[in-house]
Amino acid sequence: MSTKYTPPAYTSIVTQLPASVPFVGPETQERKAGQPFRARLGANENGFGPSPRAIAAMAEAAGHVWKYGDSESYHLKAALAAQHGVAAENILIGEGIDGLLGYLVRLYIAQGDGVVTSAGAYPTLNYHVKGFGGEIHAVPYAGDHEDPQALIAKATETGAKLIYLANPDNPMGSHHPAEVITKMIEAVPEGSLLILDEAYVEFAPEGTAPKLDPQDRRVIRMRTFSKAYAMAGARIGYAIAHPDLIASFDKIRNHFGINAIAQAGALAALADQPWLDHINAQVARARDEIGRIARMHGLMPLPSATNFVAIDCGADGAFARRVLEALGARGVFVRMPFVAPHDRCIRVSCGPDAELEAFAQALPEALRAARG
Repeated sequence: MSTKYTPPAYTSIVTQLPASVPFVGPETQERKAGQPFRARLGANENGFGPSPRAIAAMAEAAGHVWKYGDSESYHLKAALAAQHGVAAENILIGEGIDGLLGYLVRLYIAQGDGVVTSAGAYPTLNYHVKGFGGEIHAVPYAGDHEDPQALIAKATETGAKLIYLANPDNPMGSHHPAEVITKMIEAVPEGSLLILDEAYVEFAPEGTAPKLDPQDRRVIRMRTFSKAYAMAGARIGYAIAHPDLIASFDKIRNHFGINAIAQAGALAALADQPWLDHINAQVARARDEIGRIARMHGLMPLPSATNFVAIDCGADGAFARRVLEALGARGVFVRMPFVAPHDRCIRVSCGPDAELEAFAQALPEALRAARG
């Protein structure tokens, strides 16, 4: 083998990027610590588990895994279209919302193109935008809520191609009612597209999700099976948008990226409304319990329309990080917002009783450690 070989150069964009990922997974943290977490309450996974029907469907599909999955996700797309009252041409299936965001950014963002988001909002979009050389324009939250008016104003000012809003919001758990989102869509400027991330909408109060016209070119709506349907490991999400936009994804998407087992599980989960109702009841009970634990130790739980609760630790980001690290050292995995003033909080996912009990046991110790 020649020692003079020179490999091809990376693109200038990649060369300038830091070696980072949006999130450090709990498995990575467990390997570093040399032991598993007692409570996995940091990734907003649904620890109550998927529908038994979905599990059975995936087990049956595993016997046929020698086949490639349906590249059109035909049956799942048809079921979703029926549920939402739209045509199949309005539906796109993707590798979770993260995968859909990556494809969407690839469709629209070249070097120097602008994207508007909220400072401290879900960071995976930013990761994709930077990977294609786009420019992030961030606006502050209005208190603990994303600010639709500020997002629209910044997009108008900068000529940004994409505007991102999660409703309900991650990491704060807040939400806007449907009429606020409808007004935001109506205000989207020419040449911009609103990404409405509704990953947590199944947990939100009635009247959170606006009724959207699937022919409206101003918005693409994204949802997932990772949260309420408890299928995060299956990596399956979907988008609803104008047929022209949906069709454009076929130019760039991985046509066999949605595996057959995930498709079968998602289709069965979608049909099991009683299980979804059961999950919502479990999540509501867990939110109440997390709030009770927080208040018992002098902390303030923020109102949540999701399957997690942001807890105000009553000080600054440095203190909240010490609490988080102390919880991790005691086997409890949680996360926290990363931009002030929201980094005064830790974020605790809803989970089974045993895991919440582990959190309840570890929290007073973690607070004492953080206070020194």
